[in-house]
Amino acid sequence: MAVSPLISPLLEQAGTAGLRHGFFTRQGGVSEGIYAGLNVGTGSNDRPEHVNENRQRVAQWFGLGTDRLVTVHQVHSPDVVTVTAPFEAERPKADAMVTNRPGLVLGVLSADCGPILFADPEAGVIGAAHAGWKGALTGILENTIDAMIRLGAERGRIRATLGPSISGNAYEVGPEFVERFVAEDAGYESFFRPSEKPGHAWFDLPAFTAQRLTRAGIAADSLGLCTYADPQRFYSYRRTTHAAEPDYGRQISAIALQERP
Repeated sequence: MAVSPLISPLLEQAGTAGLRHGFFTRQGGVSEGIYAGLNVGTGSNDRPEHVNENRQRVAQWFGLGTDRLVTVHQVHSPDVVTVTAPFEAERPKADAMVTNRPGLVLGVLSADCGPILFADPEAGVIGAAHAGWKGALTGILENTIDAMIRLGAERGRIRATLGPSISGNAYEVGPEFVERFVAEDAGYESFFRPSEKPGHAWFDLPAFTAQRLTRAGIAADSLGLCTYADPQRFYSYRRTTHAAEPDYGRQISAIALQERP
């Protein structure tokens, strides 16, 4: 089965400007067992040759070699890296990347956290961010937008799409989690609804992410897909935890500026 990523209609409108993007599912890969499919997680305990082959398939979908697929060491931070060439040494610790260089595929890995792809097609500036609750709360989205603007993007032209992530129907959190958000902004209470466990709540991470993007002044949408609820298409850290499995795979979301002939 060939890889066949999900496409954002909002970003697809920019395709004529030399952009290509995809929110890849777990379908179309060579990994086996609990990693079955297109696991690109180098931090997993999957067989390295399988992960490398899966990453190669992603790069080939963009018409490029694996060396042009750029990913960072994600650490749930608000930190953004401006990429001008593939990393020659150790991958930097960060959770987003931006570039204005054609021929580089910016990829973020996820397994419940939100993958967000950004583009200003007119300026030829793109970005990719990994936003779990911590990154979204501490500014990874806004920092990505600011980094794009430093490369020549304009806020009013930037568009972004949130890919598959855990939904508010599957993300139960404790009282200290809720308190941290409400202490930041009392209005954030609207992203929580009580669960059956005393003091616990269901957290709507996609809605929180969408609000942060909208408040940052850019056009944004979401694919509206839950990683937890769809084991055939998506890896999920929380689903793996509930199933008491020893490890989990990661899917990738990626975007590139295509090189002009």
